[in-house]
This record gives sequence, structure tokens and C-alpha cells, in this order.
Amino acid sequence: MEAGIAAAVAAVIVIILMFVFVAKTVRIVPQARARNIERFGRYRKTLQPGMNFIIPFVDRVKPLIDLREQVVAFKGQPVITEDNLVVQIDTVLFFQVTDPRAADYEIVNYIQAIEQITATMLRSVIGNMDLEETLTSRDKINTMLRGVLDDASGKWGLRVTRVEIKAIDPPKSVIDAMEKQMRAEREKRAAILTAEGVRQSKILTAEGEKQSQILQAEGEKQSQILQAEGQAQAIGTVFQAVHRNDADAKVLAYQYLQTLPQLAQAEGNTFWVIPSEVTSALRTLSGAFGSEGAGQPAGPGQPGQVTGAATAALAAGGPGRPGADGDPAVTGDPAPAGDPAANGEPTQAEQAVAEQAARTREELAHVEQEVAAVQAEAQRFSPG
Repeated sequence: MEAGIAAAVAAVIVIILMFVFVAKTVRIVPQARARNIERFGRYRKTLQPGMNFIIPFVDRVKPLIDLREQVVAFKGQPVITEDNLVVQIDTVLFFQVTDPRAADYEIVNYIQAIEQITATMLRSVIGNMDLEETLTSRDKINTMLRGVLDDASGKWGLRVTRVEIKAIDPPKSVIDAMEKQMRAEREKRAAILTAEGVRQSKILTAEGEKQSQILQAEGEKQSQILQAEGQAQAIGTVFQAVHRNDADAKVLAYQYLQTLPQLAQAEGNTFWVIPSEVTSALRTLSGAFGSEGAGQPAGPGQPGQVTGAATAALAAGGPGRPGADGDPAVTGDPAPAGDPAANGEPTQAEQAVAEQAARTREELAHVEQEVAAVQAEAQRFSPG
């Protein structure tokens, strides 16, 4: 009985020892991982991903080493620029273990080593740049840091794949000055754009006014040309009509006298000159009417002649009124019945001529009064 129990206990112990031996012998390494093996304290080999066999109690298995790309962020690295400004730079480092043996035996802590060498390289690179260049040259800094770190960490079994400057924080006073500078620059650009807009607006306005004045001048020019052409055609037509009808001096003198009242029609005329041709026109008109009324008998049907009654009416200023020189009114001789001219009664044409002559005489008298008044006023104000 006791022998059976002892055998069972021995069997259990053997089975347990076998499980322990198997567990110590077999090592399973995950993918993208690696483990270094030491035998009697000396590097033996590196276990690859999968199932590996070792000698228990002889080989010692070291911790797993991650072969994937890793990301490490380093914050607040103080760096002095070339213009003696201290800036805080945050960096992000991407690296990968390529040699597990070197990463395990060449450096104690490769993460800390990478952080320190990154800070050192940052001081070396940015120390040759001023603040403005530092803020605008991130790609250049990243490229330089990557090259330097890759060379320095190669012997540690590491490969630096990428370096990024996450943030560059200048001092507070520098940030305020930069904000003021940016604000001033923006205000400058706004003022320039405003001035440019005002300039373009004035230029366009001036161009529009110029075109308007040019078009207005062209219109006035065409209007004056057309008016001149119309006046020229009217004068030519009148001139041709006068020469075609062979008008004598009496008609021209009569038309000249009809034009005289228009001299005083303009507003504000206080002084106007009577041309010397007025006396010649009056002499011609009176001689024409007087000679015809005295030397020729009146009779209807003779164009261009004025009867004696019309002459008497013209000389007297109208029928039944005294003449201009104080002569008694002419009433005409008796004539046979049925003949208005023979009975001393003027015809409608003769009445119209007489009325026009009377109005002309009144206007001439008024003009003479105005001329006399002006001469008296001029003598009153003349020196001496």
C-alpha cells in the first residue's frame, strides 16, 4: 500500500518535472519581436518569431525587443538661437530597431539616448539660425536632424526614419512683438489696398468725365455746324430770292426799318447805338413814297406803287392825323363813286403800309428820346 502511494507520488513528480522542462525548453516569440539568448552570461543568439528551443537552466532569455517603428515625443527642449533668444522646441521622433543585439548590448537605454542626442543636435542646428529663420525653416531643421540622428544611432542598431518639429514657442515678449508686427503689416496692406481702390476709382471717374466732355463737345460741334449750315442755306435762299425777283432799294429800305425795333428787344439793354444807315434808309423810303404819290396818279392794278392816299397817310402818321411836320391831314380829293382810291379811302394794303410806317415813326421817336437821354447823362458825368 505504501509502495503504491510512493510510486504514484513519484509519477506525479516526474510529470511535473517534464512539464517544467518542456516549458523551459520551448519559447514562442510573437511576430515583429525578438529576444536575445545568453548562455552562461554570454550572448548566444537572437530568437526569431515563432517556436524556438533552448536548453533550460543553461540559456537565459532576455526581455522582448519590439522591431516595429516607434514614436517618441520630446517636450520642452530649450534652445538658444543665433540672435540669443531662448525658444522651447517640441520634437517627435520616429525610429525602428534594426539590430536587436546592438540595441540590447551597445546602449543601456536607447530611448533616453535618442532624447539626449536630439536635444544636442537641436542646439547645434538652431544655434546657427536666427528666430525668423527658425520659424520658417522647419523642413530644413527636420532634414538636418534626421541625417545627424541616423548616423549617430546606427551603431546602436536603430534607424531614425523621421524627425518632426512639433512646436516652437518663443518668449512671451517676442510673441507680443510678432503680433504687433503682423497687425501693422496687415494694416499696411489694408491701407495700400484702400489707396489703390481710391486711385482706380478716381482714374475711372476722370476717364468717364473726360469721355463725357468729349462727347458733349462733339455734340456741340455738330450742333453748331448744323446751325451754321442751316443759316448759310437760309441766307443763300433769301439772297437768291432777292436777286431772282430783282428787289429795288425801296423794299430793302423798308425791311431795314422793320429790323430796327429788334435792337431794343434784348433784356437789360440800357444803351444802344443807332447806325448811320438809318437816315439813308429813311431818306430812301420817304423819297420813294413821296415821289410816287406826287408825280403819278393812283390807280389799282399797278404793283410796287403806292397811291396818293397812302402817301398822305404815311406822311401824316395815319388817316385823319396831322403829319410829322405839322401839315394838316390829307383827306383826298372827291372821286367818283365806287373808286375807293379816287374818293380818298385807302385800300387794305395801303392801310397796312400806313400803320407799319406809323409804328416805325413812333419807335424812331422813342429811340431818339433814348439817345437824347443817354447823351444828357453822358454830358452830366463827363469831366469838367
